[in-house]
Amino acid sequence: MTMNPTGLALIGYIAWLLLLVTMLVLIRATCTLTGKKAANDFNPNGLDVSPFSGRLCRAHANCYESFPFIGGLLMVALATDATRITDGLALPLLAARLTQSSIHLISTSELAVTVRFILFFTQIAICLWWSWRFAVLFLG
Repeated sequence: MTMNPTGLALIGYIAWLLLLVTMLVLIRATCTLTGKKAANDFNPNGLDVSPFSGRLCRAHANCYESFPFIGGLLMVALATDATRITDGLALPLLAARLTQSSIHLISTSELAVTVRFILFFTQIAICLWWSWRFAVLFLG
């Protein structure tokens, strides 16, 4: 059985979220088990652990903040058998999301932030395009 690009993008997005949260859990569990921090003493922004932990917390947050519109549109396409709307740009959107998060983990330089913004704007533009196409399809 093969899966369409829309389904692959949705599973890929969810897998990425799981990877990021697993990294957070491992970092925090290590800090707790080695006695560096109490289990109830973590700052939500992650900066109390390390700069990387802070970037990881933000990259993870960026993903779950975007999931309602990205994942939601992918799910609408799958649920309504309208993947013809999303299939063409589903994997490029996932690539933009993965690259945006990866850059976030690596650097907060001005160039890195600019590239991240471009990648995020690309995702927004794709979702706006899909929303328009769904509106035309479903509202006539």
